[in-house]
Amino acid sequence: MADNEYFVHESAYVDQPCQIGNGTKIWHFSHVQKDVTIGRNCILGQNVNVASGVTIGDRVKIQNNVSVYHGVVLEDETFCGPSMVFTNVLTPRSGTPRNTPSDYHKTLVRKGATIGANATVVCGVTLGTYAFVGAGAVVTHDVADYALVYGNPARLAGWMCECGIRLELPGDTASNGETTCAECGRKYVKRGGAVSKK
Repeated sequence: MADNEYFVHESAYVDQPCQIGNGTKIWHFSHVQKDVTIGRNCILGQNVNVASGVTIGDRVKIQNNVSVYHGVVLEDETFCGPSMVFTNVLTPRSGTPRNTPSDYHKTLVRKGATIGANATVVCGVTLGTYAFVGAGAVVTHDVADYALVYGNPARLAGWMCECGIRLELPGDTASNGETTCAECGRKYVKRGGAVSKK
């Protein structure tokens, strides 16, 4: 890391120009395409593909076999589990290519959100701050801040603390309440179907 202040395994490819922050590690057989911005202290596991124009924040972990397509934005401290899937076109066809900017739909993964292994995130959605998508889920709609979702299609199943522990709050959108995380002591309030730190 002395030369670039980031690490790229000898089997990986990084196309230029791109911007990679200090302390980031890019592992075996990965490909970072041109015009990508990657923040500091990120980890890109084996066989990760990052498409041209993608922006990745600081301290992001992308596990093995993930493709981050054009239109995806990963904010700081997001986690992409092994073999999870992003899409970027709603109606793809091989014989009728989608090549205009309007064909590509933005996907925003907000700070601290987690996407479990083998989950699929359909393009055009926003995963809220510290949202938690369970393994194998298929996300077709926006996910609220701190929400826990799983299933196909993914549905609200509860709420999560920033530290990754499930909160004792009503799992529906109608009930209100307050709680303290049993693990780290952070306090949360739920009002009108939304959860925030107290």
